[in-house]
Amino acid sequence: MLKNILKVNRPDFIELTTETKTVTAKWENDDYNLDDINVKLNQDNEHLAIFLTAQTSKVKWIKLRWNNLSWDKNVRFLGDAWERGYGDMEWKGMNPNRFMPWYFCAKSEAKSICYGVKVRPSAMCFWQVDSLGMTLFLDVRCGGSGVNLKGRVIKLADVIACEMRDCTSFEAMQEFCGQMCEDPILPKYPVYGSNNWYYAYGKSSESEILADCDYILNLTKDIENKPYMVIDDCWQEHHRLNEYNGGPWTKGNEKFPDMKALADKLVQKGVRPGIWVRLLLNEDENIKNEWRLSHNNCIDPTNPEALNYIKEDIKRICNWGYTLIKHDFSTFDLFGKWGFQMSPLVTDDGWHFYDDSLTSAEVVKLLYKAILDASVEASNGEALILGCNTIGHLGAGYMHINRTGDDTSGVIWERTRFMGVNTLAFRLPQHGKFYEIDADCVGIDGGISWSMNKQWADVLAKSGTPLFISVRPNILDETEKQELHEILKVASKQEYHVIPVDWEETTCPEHWQDKDHDIDCKYQWFEETGLKFNPNSIRYQTFLAMVE
Repeated sequence: MLKNILKVNRPDFIELTTETKTVTAKWENDDYNLDDINVKLNQDNEHLAIFLTAQTSKVKWIKLRWNNLSWDKNVRFLGDAWERGYGDMEWKGMNPNRFMPWYFCAKSEAKSICYGVKVRPSAMCFWQVDSLGMTLFLDVRCGGSGVNLKGRVIKLADVIACEMRDCTSFEAMQEFCGQMCEDPILPKYPVYGSNNWYYAYGKSSESEILADCDYILNLTKDIENKPYMVIDDCWQEHHRLNEYNGGPWTKGNEKFPDMKALADKLVQKGVRPGIWVRLLLNEDENIKNEWRLSHNNCIDPTNPEALNYIKEDIKRICNWGYTLIKHDFSTFDLFGKWGFQMSPLVTDDGWHFYDDSLTSAEVVKLLYKAILDASVEASNGEALILGCNTIGHLGAGYMHINRTGDDTSGVIWERTRFMGVNTLAFRLPQHGKFYEIDADCVGIDGGISWSMNKQWADVLAKSGTPLFISVRPNILDETEKQELHEILKVASKQEYHVIPVDWEETTCPEHWQDKDHDIDCKYQWFEETGLKFNPNSIRYQTFLAMVE
């Protein structure tokens, strides 16, 4: 690989929007001033740092424009997503209405050029490219209102870029992810095991969890690395099946009478205990009204008392003995949208957090850091944090594992194919660079043929990413159990690292290789009867548009 760090020049134009006006101007100096607002650039040969301050003006967003950029003929682009992928990540030709959160790669026959912002920026950032140049959009709102900085100076982002030759597009993306994140936190051992969600779907009990534990122990017999047994949504005190899945998180329900005792039993049996929580949805009567968000009644982490409440939940779970905490739904609970609804902004106008001096990106980082810090304090650094429905670019360095795609399924193969294979392929460059990626479970409940699920389990294991199975006990025959045992043995070591060879040609790569270990796999992801789909789907592709 030939790598050349590109100098990011001063933009040609700036557009700044406050609560009261939008102003567009040529950028002529290192500073841009509008009333009491100052946008400052700090430029060197390796990055362009962007700073913002304002006294009383409430800034909503900043748009920076670079013109006179040339893209090679037949160039194709790949960007990231706001949170999880929804089966929609792919290489595409130039589309000026496409927005690409956080970073992008422009791949031509001769080279790969990457632009991005380093992880943990203080703005929600996305890129747009066209034949004349490129735009970086920085959403600095506090929720849906302009941020009230009150004179505070914040670094919004570090913009970096590089050009790479004599390498594949995957190698280029992997290298650039390492450049964007220099301080990931990673598990000390290969993470794999069982999660009860994709066959129980919220209907479980302590006795069933212990039976699941016995089953995963049987499947991993003679494997040195202990598997995880993750208790998903089902255990919490106020759990109401298909109706409510929030807190409080102080104890289990009648089917889970003692969560600490259950963790102890799991350890005694020989597994690592893990657990699921939805920290921001909580109907505890002790939560004050001022701790809650105005637009959806979820907990507002910018209220210091509310944040301490969240930290106490994490500490309690760690003290029970759970060494993997999967926190879920936080992006939806903070902003009221799923990723496929963010077109392009992550939330609607008209509301703000308790602390209106923080940008939304800072709020997300505040929450993630609090969760990590509380777990480190309570577990002496032994607990792993797995984010789900999280914003990966803001969570790198604050979580060990990130669930990078929407749910797979234990019932419908097409959902697993569409969501799982896509996110595994297109988020794989982040693996080991930002965190470890979790492309979601292998759901084994009889609704999906073993021939399909076996392939999904196999590629997960050989990718070197965490493999979680969700299997109803006694549904596999002896031959299938032995095949799954061999796959789990591979997953327990994470020695192999297959990558998608054909990811530039398809959204669902079938050809995977690990040249270092002479592995060359061809998978068949499609059912003989053809694609199954919902004719009335509410999901849609997001893009930049002037029309509603």
